Amino acid sequence: MKQLLSAILLLLTAHLSFAQDQLTGAWQLMPGGSEPQTVRIIEDGYFMQTAYDHAGKQFISTLGGQFSADGQSLQETIEFNTADKSNVGTKNTCSYILAKDLLTVTCNGKSVKWQRLDEGKAALSGTWRITGRENNGTIEPMRPGPRKTLKILSGNRFQWAAINTETKEFFGTGGGTYTFENGKYTETIAFFSRDNSRVGMSLSFDGKVTGKQWHHSGKSSKGDPISEIWSRIE
Repeated sequence: MKQLLSAILLLLTAHLSFAQDQLTGAWQLMPGGSEPQTVRIIEDGYFMQTAYDHAGKQFISTLGGQFSADGQSLQETIEFNTADKSNVGTKNTCSYILAKDLLTVTCNGKSVKWQRLDEGKAALSGTWRITGRENNGTIEPMRPGPRKTLKILSGNRFQWAAINTETKEFFGTGGGTYTFENGKYTETIAFFSRDNSRVGMSLSFDGKVTGKQWHHSGKSSKGDPISEIWSRIE
């Protein structure tokens, strides 16, 4: 009996993992090709979604949190939402239908369609949390807690967000497209909540992935030197 239960549990886990993997990557709310636009990235059981006007260099709103899917329904636990702070901590359950690269999500009787931008398959694809930062030549570890900075990357899209899940505070976000080739990580900013004059800038960093750690060094959008360690979330 124990072997049978173990086998059933293993099959169920595999099914849930496959269902969630199917939604991994970057998606754009349809209709696409117009401003403003909304992009959602799903990786490692987490999601971030942002509405912005790229041409007008205007950040509109963002939200994100924990994510799961079972093939028919998806669940979200909101950790930040700039449009509605009271929404932080709530859980949403929606049904969905995936047909190739078109995702239809229905929540509270309202349906929206998403077009796939990429499948989230790259060396840096995942959700990362900053766990170390250089100070006076030494990498100082950052203690885990409710205040955190996360960075989510799909196949060619990225977004970071600085939040506090306990106080429901939101400190800033930015995102756009990226490349990672031959140890060089380059991102092009499509939106930035703190300073829209940075939109369109391309920043290059040295990058190396060792196990579940990403070593990241270069200069910030302000020109300040940075050296950081990011760890993949479990």
